[in-house]
Amino acid sequence: MPKLAIAKGCLQQFGELDRPLREKITETLVAKFEAATHTGIHMEKIADARTPRYRSIRIDQFYRGIVLAPETGDVYTLLTVLPHDDAYAWARRRDLTVNRATGAIEVRDVTTIDETLPQLVKAAEATPERLFARVNDADLTRLGIDESTLPIARTLTDTAQLDALKPVLPETQWDALAGLASGLSPEQVWSELGAEIVDEPYDTDDLDAAVARSTDRIVLVDGPDDLMAIFAHPFALWRIYLHPTQQAVVDATFRGPARVTGGPGTGKTVVALHRAHRLAQQTTESVLVTTFTSTLTDSLHAGIKLLATSPEVLDRIDVQHVDKLAHQIFRERHGAPQLLSSADETQLWSSIIERLELPFTEAFLAAEWRHVALAQRVSTAADYLSAKRTGRGRRLGANQKAQVWQALWEFEDTLRERNLWTHETVCREATRLLEERDDKPYRHIVVDEAQDLSPERWRLLRAAVSDGPDDLFIAGDTHQRIYQSHVSLREVGIRVTGRSSRLNLNYRTTAEILGWSLQLLRGERIDDMDGQLDSIAGYRSDVHGMPPTTKGFGTQSDEVGYVADTVQAWLDSGIAPGEIGIATRAKRLGTKVQDELFKRGVPVRSLGKAKDAADSVSIGSMHAMKGLEFRCMAVAGVGAKQVPPTAAITPVEEDVQTHDRDIQRERCVLFVACTRAREDLLVTWSEEPSPFLVPLV
Repeated sequence: MPKLAIAKGCLQQFGELDRPLREKITETLVAKFEAATHTGIHMEKIADARTPRYRSIRIDQFYRGIVLAPETGDVYTLLTVLPHDDAYAWARRRDLTVNRATGAIEVRDVTTIDETLPQLVKAAEATPERLFARVNDADLTRLGIDESTLPIARTLTDTAQLDALKPVLPETQWDALAGLASGLSPEQVWSELGAEIVDEPYDTDDLDAAVARSTDRIVLVDGPDDLMAIFAHPFALWRIYLHPTQQAVVDATFRGPARVTGGPGTGKTVVALHRAHRLAQQTTESVLVTTFTSTLTDSLHAGIKLLATSPEVLDRIDVQHVDKLAHQIFRERHGAPQLLSSADETQLWSSIIERLELPFTEAFLAAEWRHVALAQRVSTAADYLSAKRTGRGRRLGANQKAQVWQALWEFEDTLRERNLWTHETVCREATRLLEERDDKPYRHIVVDEAQDLSPERWRLLRAAVSDGPDDLFIAGDTHQRIYQSHVSLREVGIRVTGRSSRLNLNYRTTAEILGWSLQLLRGERIDDMDGQLDSIAGYRSDVHGMPPTTKGFGTQSDEVGYVADTVQAWLDSGIAPGEIGIATRAKRLGTKVQDELFKRGVPVRSLGKAKDAADSVSIGSMHAMKGLEFRCMAVAGVGAKQVPPTAAITPVEEDVQTHDRDIQRERCVLFVACTRAREDLLVTWSEEPSPFLVPLV
């Protein structure tokens, strides 16, 4: 029975087409797919095609699809959909080959290569230094550079020429050359490709076998319903397909907890989803996928549903954020807790300060309770006197420590007396209950956005799974830490030394947006959650586009109007509403932008609302953008009074180290918001720009 496969490039191209054409393509291919089960797929041969196995499908009067027909077997691969003349020109210009090193299928624009080579040779003759002069032919061949690409590589004199060749060279071969050009050694490039060195090269004549191996570039469709689902979510679907480097992390077996790190857009969440799915396939017990926020949990659940190969596997995967898990365990023993509100907590600290006549603020005592007492499981005065106060800049003498401990004890005593709970104490109690149990609720736990979890939440997760192979898998990036939690994994019983991997290649954001955003964090000393400093060195994107647009305004009203104008221009250019995001640090500004768009008839929603995201522009706080991505992104209100907001920063005179951490956290919040953009980023402010922006505008 004939089957249809879809190439990654075609699906990405499909997601950028106008909706009426997308619907027509879907309708046509579904009809042909259904007909194939009875009569076989009817396709036309293409005269003078570069590969004789190319076939065409008629989408409508103007559009054609180009398909690779199998030599043996029944898998037909849709390669591209273009206007009639462009489709046939594509088939005459491009060849399909097999990468001898990876065994994957490759597409190359032979005509453009043949036309470009003489020009490159002439330019190279006038330049003494070649780009790959220090790399020998044997290493290039081992990296999959074949006899057609090698002459091109040997003529290149600068990276601009290599960038210009990206659309015409085979993708994996271009990736290898780009890695070498960025300064990586052949061994490092080989590691990034994620392939294993083969004793014998793959058969470069067997296209059918190459298609079957190319799981990171081609998706096999299982019937018309599957085809409809794929075309309904083209961008979301390709987020769950892996580069070989990512696949190697997913497939590894670890003797204990393991971790993957990497900058924004490097695919940590993709790896986490695949890891959870793989583990669920290998066990009959439950697998937890968790993170810190409910918004991101929804995104993870959607990804798992796309990946799940069967209802049984899906049922074994539990997706919920950490606080929800804590409350679930708590309720099983105690019922629903009576939670202390933020306002009541502040009032309680205030009453303790007044009663004990203490020289401390409510904010200082609350932070001391969370970041010292709770973080280190302090339960006695002796424990507190000997506790480490790393990150707490205000030094305390013995008498002051005694005063602070008295306040902390009275706070906890009041909670016990009134039977009141906070999310932190619920988590602490749930951890205690889990530590008493021999029957842990999960066989494996996968954690995404790990940098934002507090020590007590890490202890909860450690207690929810037994020690053993592949017990915990952690994905995170401390450069994207947007909450106040700082933790040493070793101090909460989680050791990942020797079981850590790092992803360096950004698949989401253009090099221009990534480079601009990275400058927001330049010079910051950021820990790696395991006793060392993390680094942004080596993060890169091989996709190029326009640089970010930064623009200031005299009034907030003018700024709101410009953001709305830009959104309208994006929509007019064919960008779907669901591919546009708007982030603000202050909720009030977000509401103003939302109101302005609503007045103009633009479909818009607040993040977290039930309205279909695909049909609406998304507006939310910078924090709410965590883990999301958009083709076009506006980050508004990045002014001196809003970023960083005064209320979010501890005064220097109160605690200098906490002040510095607060500033760093706010830089990370802005960094996260800006790196949600795939192709276009707008950053605006009114009056004076944020001090974070001053060096960049």
